[in-house]
Amino acid sequence: MSESVPGVPIYTPAFAADPHRAYREMREQYGAMAPVELAPGVPATLVLGYRTAVRILNDPEHFPADPRKWQAGVPTDCPVLPMMQWRPNALRSAGIEHARYRQANTAGLAGVDQYGLQTAVERVAVTLINSFCADGTADLVRDYAFPLAFQVLNQMLGCPVEIAGQAAEGFRAIFEGVGAEQGNKLLADALHRLTLHKRTQPGDDVTTRILGHPAGLSDTEMVHQLATLYGAGIEPQQNLIVNTLLLLLVDDRFGGSALGGSLSTRDALDEVLFDDPPMANFCISFPPQPVLMDDYWLPAHQPVVISMAACNTDPAIRAGGFAGNRSHLAWGVGPHACPASPLAYLIAQEAVDQLLDALPEIRLAVPAAQLSWRPGPFHRALNALPVTFTPAPPLPEM
Repeated sequence: MSESVPGVPIYTPAFAADPHRAYREMREQYGAMAPVELAPGVPATLVLGYRTAVRILNDPEHFPADPRKWQAGVPTDCPVLPMMQWRPNALRSAGIEHARYRQANTAGLAGVDQYGLQTAVERVAVTLINSFCADGTADLVRDYAFPLAFQVLNQMLGCPVEIAGQAAEGFRAIFEGVGAEQGNKLLADALHRLTLHKRTQPGDDVTTRILGHPAGLSDTEMVHQLATLYGAGIEPQQNLIVNTLLLLLVDDRFGGSALGGSLSTRDALDEVLFDDPPMANFCISFPPQPVLMDDYWLPAHQPVVISMAACNTDPAIRAGGFAGNRSHLAWGVGPHACPASPLAYLIAQEAVDQLLDALPEIRLAVPAAQLSWRPGPFHRALNALPVTFTPAPPLPEM
């Protein structure tokens, strides 16, 4: 695939409005891989074929995740640079360093008590639901999914409220690609403060466990592990909750599930992870030399981006039903697969169930066609999810 081929812009509002149409058109024109732009003047190859993606994700030797040669030619104000640049963490490292960082992170996450986490999600959910249940209206992005994901992650990390607020502001700028450079600085400062706080005041939390791992991570390395956890634990978690709620609200197959319908929240989550995964295009690699793949030459040191959304809907593997099906690529596969997927799944399911149990008559406040999706090359994210429901009394606080 020649770098001179004009790339399809996947950062625009038009793409966000109907990405699956764009994936179909790219597949028809290019096959399993297509030239795209992640931002103006930032070319990449988007992988649309499921089997091609699995081969790439399981071949870190030819497709390492280290972007340093690529980013050397990228302006510092590039809006996608903070999401793609090298950091000393598992997501952007290869070989021995990747293993070192991943082992520390996996150990930190493995210590999370899932029963305790479920209780924490329920507690946060009840408090948030009580803040709007008497109103009869809410925006489930602003009023529920974002604050829930944010508060639950901060509890897992043992992060004080004042540090958490600064971290959230920084990450919002990075994901939106607006003021991303300043957002990067805000986030780094907040996470450095969290690292120093936990070195002096350790607790039963993920941050303390990573700090105590035999890998012996430095303060700088800790900042970047925490940045990865914030990146995965807030925005994608929010999107998974919201996209699942949207499916439950608009699809007749799920319409009665809260009141005993045949398809469950778990089924809805699985379908969203196939069709509208919270990170639609990610799992980025940077081949160190040109690679011939499916009759395409992938250029050296240029990003290869896996479209989980397109691969999951690849007609070559699409077989129909989703119930009990976990073959999607939403969590990635191979050495860089998400180590926190069981926790993310638990949080999303509990968040959805708590809301639907409390407000079973909830419905969209506008036609689904009027909902708008936030532009950006990586996420699948609604701007808002306005709903109406019969006002209800507050739930008992835990």
